[in-house]
Amino acid sequence: MSAVPSTASHGNDAPVLASRSGGVLTLTLNRPAQFNALSAELMAAMQIELDRAAADPAVRVVVVAAAGKAFCAGHDLREMRADPSLDYYQKLFAQCSRMMMTLQRMPQPVIARVHGIATAAGCQLVAMCDLAVAAEGARFAVSGVNLGLFCSTPSVALSRNLGRKQAFEMLVTGEFIDAWAAKEKGLVNAVVAPDHLDAEIGRIAASICAKPAAAIAAGKGLFYRQLEMGIDAAYQLAGQTMACNMMDESALEGVQAFIEKRAPDWK
Repeated sequence: MSAVPSTASHGNDAPVLASRSGGVLTLTLNRPAQFNALSAELMAAMQIELDRAAADPAVRVVVVAAAGKAFCAGHDLREMRADPSLDYYQKLFAQCSRMMMTLQRMPQPVIARVHGIATAAGCQLVAMCDLAVAAEGARFAVSGVNLGLFCSTPSVALSRNLGRKQAFEMLVTGEFIDAWAAKEKGLVNAVVAPDHLDAEIGRIAASICAKPAAAIAAGKGLFYRQLEMGIDAAYQLAGQTMACNMMDESALEGVQAFIEKRAPDWK
């Protein structure tokens, strides 16, 4: 199916470009000359697209991609330096945190399509996506410390993807890791040749789209909520979620199909 442009993408100059192919929505960061730095305008555009996607049952998977040579170089430091006030910085980071949390709270799985560099808030963006596929040659860092600015907000996402000591090492050294190290540490799911990036993401997206949307949405919501709970509360929530999931028509059909040794007929 050919890609369908989003009504929110106003030509090739928009800070975020959106296109649909079947149930897969691709949101492309579109500030290539600035290495897709997260300006306030870009984050606002991304928020609009994510909110729209979250409410659209026809969207089954969201892919976050980027134009140009880099995935994302973090916040736009030139923009930030132009208004050095506490009020401005608090609002900016609140805006960013809201966008990042939307990735996790929306019902659809979100896949990061990573090439080039992903630094500071760009690395945070990769970590906040549910899944990530990196091209060979991609590099990752939370390098704010090199400028005297500890990557505090990226640390929240990074520490929930990597082991504590691995995350802390990246945060206090600001050093880059390559794509294979990122996979070993748990930041990305797969590393592929650049010309296989879309094929691998397409494979994962197709596998997700083949499953009932209700099960995926319930499962994603449960997955993140239980991570922040103690084990007793996590099991209580998981049991309740699973019981409700079992009452869904798709689950009832899936179990019946298994019993009857046939393929499920999901409507």
